[in-house]
Amino acid sequence: MDQSPDPLHGITLEKILTVLVEHYGWQGLAEYVDVRCFKFDPSIKSSLQFLRRTPWARTKVEQLYIRLISES
Repeated sequence: MDQSPDPLHGITLEKILTVLVEHYGWQGLAEYVDVRCFKFDPSIKSSLQFLRRTPWARTKVEQLYIRLISES
């Protein structure tokens, strides 16, 4: 079976966010993606809700994740 060329194939938004928070921390993540839910009382749950409703922020988070995994 061929692998999908999409680096996000099969990876949930929750997994992406969890990996980024583990690597950058909430403060570091807020520096890359300037959104309130990463700066004030951040949580995975509230951030997921925001990202699912906000395509531009989700795209930035996904691009940051792709950059992170391509560096490792």
